[in-house]
Amino acid sequence: MKAPYIFNIQKFSVHDGPGIRTTIFFKGCPIRCLWCHNPESQKYNQEVMLTSEGEEEIVGQHYTIEQIVKKVQSDQIFYDQSGGGVTFSGGEVMTQPIDYIVELASRIKRLGISLMIDTCGVAPVENYQKILPYADGFLYDLKFINSQDHFKYVGKDNSLVKDNLKFISDNGGAIYLRLILLKGINDSMDTMEKTVEWLKENNIKISEIDLLPYHDFGRDKYNRLGRKCTQNFEVPDEQHVLNIKYYLQQEGYNVKIGG
Repeated sequence: MKAPYIFNIQKFSVHDGPGIRTTIFFKGCPIRCLWCHNPESQKYNQEVMLTSEGEEEIVGQHYTIEQIVKKVQSDQIFYDQSGGGVTFSGGEVMTQPIDYIVELASRIKRLGISLMIDTCGVAPVENYQKILPYADGFLYDLKFINSQDHFKYVGKDNSLVKDNLKFISDNGGAIYLRLILLKGINDSMDTMEKTVEWLKENNIKISEIDLLPYHDFGRDKYNRLGRKCTQNFEVPDEQHVLNIKYYLQQEGYNVKIGG
Protein backbone atom coordinates (compact mmCIF):
# COMPACT_ATOMS: atom_id res chain seq x y z
CA MET A 1 0.00 0.00 0.00
CA LYS A 2 1.52 3.31 -1.09
CA ALA A 3 1.93 5.82 1.75
CA PRO A 4 1.44 9.56 1.19
CA TYR A 5 3.71 12.24 2.56
CA ILE A 6 2.50 14.01 5.70
CA PHE A 7 3.99 17.38 6.63
CA ASN A 8 2.35 17.99 10.00
CA ILE A 9 0.36 16.22 12.68
CA GLN A 10 -1.10 18.99 14.80
CA LYS A 11 -2.52 18.09 18.19
CA PHE A 12 -5.00 20.18 20.18
CA SER A 13 -6.34 21.91 17.08
CA VAL A 14 -9.56 23.91 17.52
CA HIS A 15 -9.91 25.27 13.97
CA ASP A 16 -10.47 22.09 11.95
CA GLY A 17 -13.89 20.95 13.06
CA PRO A 18 -15.79 20.60 16.34
CA GLY A 19 -14.03 20.26 19.68
CA ILE A 20 -10.36 19.47 20.28
CA ARG A 21 -8.87 17.63 17.34
CA THR A 22 -5.73 16.13 15.92
CA THR A 23 -5.28 17.37 12.35
CA ILE A 24 -3.23 15.34 9.91
CA PHE A 25 -1.87 17.45 7.05
CA PHE A 26 -1.23 15.45 3.88
CA LYS A 27 1.25 16.87 1.37
CA GLY A 28 0.11 17.57 -2.17
CA CYS A 29 -2.74 19.55 -3.70
CA PRO A 30 -4.21 19.66 -7.24
CA ILE A 31 -4.94 23.40 -7.11
CA ARG A 32 -2.94 26.56 -6.42
CA CYS A 33 -4.91 29.11 -4.40
CA LEU A 34 -3.06 32.40 -4.67
CA TRP A 35 -3.78 33.11 -0.98
CA CYS A 36 -2.52 29.71 0.24
CA HIS A 37 -0.96 30.04 3.70
CA ASN A 38 0.58 26.55 3.64
CA PRO A 39 2.66 26.57 0.43
CA GLU A 40 4.65 23.61 1.76
CA SER A 41 1.46 21.59 1.31
CA GLN A 42 1.21 22.08 -2.44
CA LYS A 43 3.72 19.60 -3.89
CA TYR A 44 3.29 15.85 -3.46
CA ASN A 45 7.00 15.20 -2.97
CA GLN A 46 9.40 16.06 -0.17
CA GLU A 47 10.92 19.55 -0.18
CA VAL A 48 13.69 21.45 1.53
CA MET A 49 12.45 24.41 3.56
CA LEU A 50 14.40 26.80 5.74
CA THR A 51 13.46 27.06 9.39
CA SER A 52 12.95 30.47 10.98
CA GLU A 53 16.60 30.15 12.12
CA GLY A 54 17.76 29.61 8.53
CA GLU A 55 18.51 25.90 8.82
CA GLU A 56 17.39 23.41 6.17
CA GLU A 57 14.70 20.88 7.00
CA ILE A 58 12.91 18.23 4.97
CA VAL A 59 9.17 18.81 4.66
CA GLY A 60 7.11 15.64 4.33
CA GLN A 61 7.59 12.15 5.72
CA HIS A 62 5.93 8.77 5.57
CA TYR A 63 4.07 7.28 8.51
CA THR A 64 2.67 3.80 8.81
CA ILE A 65 -1.01 3.56 9.62
CA GLU A 66 -0.09 2.04 12.98
CA GLN A 67 2.11 5.03 13.84
CA ILE A 68 -0.68 7.51 13.14
CA VAL A 69 -3.29 5.47 14.99
CA LYS A 70 -1.03 5.39 18.03
CA LYS A 71 -0.55 9.16 17.90
CA VAL A 72 -4.25 9.99 17.64
CA GLN A 73 -5.36 7.39 20.17
CA SER A 74 -3.14 8.92 22.85
CA ASP A 75 -5.42 11.99 22.93
CA GLN A 76 -8.75 10.18 22.78
CA ILE A 77 -9.77 11.43 26.23
CA PHE A 78 -9.64 15.03 24.92
CA TYR A 79 -11.79 14.14 21.91
CA ASP A 80 -14.35 12.45 24.12
CA GLN A 81 -14.53 15.35 26.57
CA SER A 82 -14.78 18.08 23.93
CA GLY A 83 -16.76 16.41 21.14
CA GLY A 84 -13.65 16.48 18.99
CA GLY A 85 -11.72 13.92 16.99
CA VAL A 86 -9.41 13.65 14.02
CA THR A 87 -9.37 15.75 10.85
CA PHE A 88 -7.69 14.78 7.58
CA SER A 89 -6.46 17.95 5.87
CA GLY A 90 -3.77 19.06 3.46
CA GLY A 91 -2.87 19.87 0.83
CA GLU A 92 -5.76 17.78 -0.41
CA VAL A 93 -6.37 14.51 1.39
CA MET A 94 -8.82 13.23 -1.22
CA THR A 95 -6.11 13.11 -3.91
CA GLN A 96 -3.78 10.99 -1.79
CA PRO A 97 -3.51 7.18 -2.24
CA ILE A 98 -7.11 6.36 -1.41
CA ASP A 99 -6.52 2.82 -0.14
CA TYR A 100 -4.23 4.23 2.55
CA ILE A 101 -6.70 6.99 3.45
CA VAL A 102 -9.66 4.61 3.69
CA GLU A 103 -7.73 2.08 5.78
CA LEU A 104 -6.55 4.83 8.15
CA ALA A 105 -10.10 6.16 8.38
CA SER A 106 -11.54 2.73 9.16
CA ARG A 107 -8.97 2.16 11.91
CA ILE A 108 -9.78 5.53 13.48
CA LYS A 109 -13.52 4.87 13.35
CA ARG A 110 -13.07 1.43 14.96
CA LEU A 111 -11.68 3.26 17.98
CA GLY A 112 -14.88 5.31 18.20
CA ILE A 113 -13.13 8.54 17.21
CA SER A 114 -14.93 11.15 15.10
CA LEU A 115 -13.42 11.86 11.69
CA MET A 116 -13.71 15.02 9.58
CA ILE A 117 -12.45 15.48 6.02
CA ASP A 118 -11.13 18.92 5.01
CA THR A 119 -11.35 19.13 1.22
CA CYS A 120 -11.35 21.56 -1.69
CA GLY A 121 -13.54 19.23 -3.76
CA VAL A 122 -11.06 18.80 -6.63
CA ALA A 123 -10.72 15.01 -6.50
CA PRO A 124 -12.37 11.97 -8.12
CA VAL A 125 -15.95 11.38 -6.99
CA GLU A 126 -15.04 7.72 -6.43
CA ASN A 127 -12.76 8.78 -3.59
CA TYR A 128 -15.61 10.57 -1.82
CA GLN A 129 -17.77 7.51 -2.31
CA LYS A 130 -15.11 5.37 -0.60
CA ILE A 131 -14.58 7.71 2.37
CA LEU A 132 -18.27 8.52 3.04
CA PRO A 133 -18.92 5.51 5.33
CA TYR A 134 -16.17 6.70 7.70
CA ALA A 135 -16.56 10.49 7.65
CA ASP A 136 -18.66 12.26 10.26
CA GLY A 137 -18.48 15.44 8.21
CA PHE A 138 -16.75 17.35 5.46
CA LEU A 139 -15.11 20.76 5.88
CA TYR A 140 -15.83 21.70 2.29
CA ASP A 141 -14.21 24.71 0.62
CA LEU A 142 -16.34 26.57 -1.89
CA LYS A 143 -13.89 29.25 -2.91
CA PHE A 144 -15.83 30.82 -5.78
CA ILE A 145 -19.33 30.16 -7.09
CA ASN A 146 -18.24 31.67 -10.41
CA SER A 147 -16.21 29.16 -12.44
CA GLN A 148 -14.14 31.78 -14.29
CA ASP A 149 -13.05 33.38 -11.01
CA HIS A 150 -12.25 29.95 -9.62
CA PHE A 151 -9.96 29.29 -12.58
CA LYS A 152 -8.33 32.72 -12.32
CA TYR A 153 -7.42 32.51 -8.64
CA VAL A 154 -7.16 28.74 -8.12
CA GLY A 155 -6.01 27.35 -11.48
CA LYS A 156 -8.98 25.08 -12.25
CA ASP A 157 -12.67 25.62 -12.82
CA ASN A 158 -15.16 24.62 -10.14
CA SER A 159 -17.32 22.09 -12.00
CA LEU A 160 -15.84 19.16 -10.06
CA VAL A 161 -16.15 21.10 -6.80
CA LYS A 162 -19.87 21.55 -7.37
CA ASP A 163 -20.41 17.98 -8.56
CA ASN A 164 -18.71 16.50 -5.51
CA LEU A 165 -20.53 18.84 -3.15
CA LYS A 166 -23.85 17.67 -4.57
CA PHE A 167 -22.73 14.04 -4.41
CA ILE A 168 -21.87 14.32 -0.71
CA SER A 169 -25.14 16.09 0.05
CA ASP A 170 -27.26 13.62 -1.92
CA ASN A 171 -25.60 10.72 -0.10
CA GLY A 172 -26.14 12.04 3.42
CA GLY A 173 -22.73 13.49 4.24
CA ALA A 174 -22.67 16.32 6.79
CA ILE A 175 -21.32 19.45 5.11
CA TYR A 176 -19.57 22.29 6.90
CA LEU A 177 -19.30 24.74 4.01
CA ARG A 178 -16.26 27.00 4.20
CA LEU A 179 -16.25 30.34 2.42
CA ILE A 180 -12.89 32.12 2.25
CA LEU A 181 -13.57 35.87 2.02
CA LEU A 182 -11.21 38.04 -0.04
CA LYS A 183 -11.99 41.76 0.10
CA GLY A 184 -13.33 43.09 -3.19
CA ILE A 185 -12.97 39.73 -4.94
CA ASN A 186 -15.49 37.21 -3.65
CA ASP A 187 -17.11 38.90 -0.65
CA SER A 188 -19.84 40.94 -2.36
CA MET A 189 -23.48 40.46 -1.41
CA ASP A 190 -24.16 39.62 -5.04
CA THR A 191 -21.69 36.72 -4.75
CA MET A 192 -23.38 35.56 -1.55
CA GLU A 193 -26.79 35.71 -3.19
CA LYS A 194 -25.60 33.68 -6.18
CA THR A 195 -24.02 31.14 -3.83
CA VAL A 196 -27.24 30.72 -1.88
CA GLU A 197 -29.23 30.50 -5.10
CA TRP A 198 -27.05 27.65 -6.36
CA LEU A 199 -27.14 25.81 -3.03
CA LYS A 200 -30.93 25.95 -2.89
CA GLU A 201 -31.46 25.12 -6.57
CA ASN A 202 -29.37 21.98 -6.09
CA ASN A 203 -30.87 21.09 -2.71
CA ILE A 204 -27.48 21.11 -1.00
CA LYS A 205 -28.01 20.31 2.68
CA ILE A 206 -25.65 22.33 4.86
CA SER A 207 -24.92 21.63 8.53
CA GLU A 208 -22.96 24.87 9.00
CA ILE A 209 -21.38 27.68 7.01
CA ASP A 210 -17.99 28.89 8.22
CA LEU A 211 -16.92 32.35 7.05
CA LEU A 212 -13.13 32.54 6.81
CA PRO A 213 -11.78 36.07 6.36
CA TYR A 214 -8.48 36.12 4.46
CA HIS A 215 -5.23 36.29 6.39
CA ASP A 216 -1.60 36.33 5.27
CA PHE A 217 0.02 34.37 8.10
CA GLY A 218 2.03 32.17 5.73
CA ARG A 219 3.94 34.88 3.85
CA ASP A 220 7.34 33.97 5.32
CA LYS A 221 6.96 30.35 4.21
CA TYR A 222 7.22 31.33 0.54
CA ASN A 223 10.62 32.91 1.15
CA ARG A 224 11.75 29.88 3.15
CA LEU A 225 10.78 27.66 0.19
CA GLY A 226 12.49 29.96 -2.30
CA ARG A 227 9.21 30.90 -3.99
CA LYS A 228 7.52 34.16 -4.87
CA CYS A 229 4.75 35.00 -2.40
CA THR A 230 1.27 35.22 -3.93
CA GLN A 231 -0.54 36.30 -0.76
CA ASN A 232 -1.44 39.79 -1.95
CA PHE A 233 -5.07 40.22 -0.92
CA GLU A 234 -6.93 42.37 1.59
CA VAL A 235 -8.87 41.41 4.69
CA PRO A 236 -12.60 42.16 4.43
CA ASP A 237 -14.05 44.72 6.81
CA GLU A 238 -15.31 43.23 10.07
CA GLN A 239 -18.75 44.83 9.72
CA HIS A 240 -19.08 43.52 6.17
CA VAL A 241 -18.35 39.97 7.38
CA LEU A 242 -21.03 40.41 10.04
CA ASN A 243 -23.46 41.58 7.34
CA ILE A 244 -22.72 38.45 5.32
CA LYS A 245 -23.28 36.31 8.41
CA TYR A 246 -26.61 38.01 9.07
CA TYR A 247 -27.73 37.55 5.44
CA LEU A 248 -26.88 33.84 5.45
CA GLN A 249 -28.66 33.38 8.77
CA GLN A 250 -31.73 35.05 7.30
CA GLU A 251 -31.54 32.49 4.48
CA GLY A 252 -31.83 29.73 7.07
CA TYR A 253 -28.21 28.68 7.56
CA ASN A 254 -26.27 28.05 10.75
CA VAL A 255 -23.30 30.42 10.37
CA LYS A 256 -20.14 31.17 12.30
CA ILE A 257 -17.07 33.30 11.63
CA GLY A 258 -13.87 31.25 11.68
CA GLY A 259 -13.56 27.51 11.89
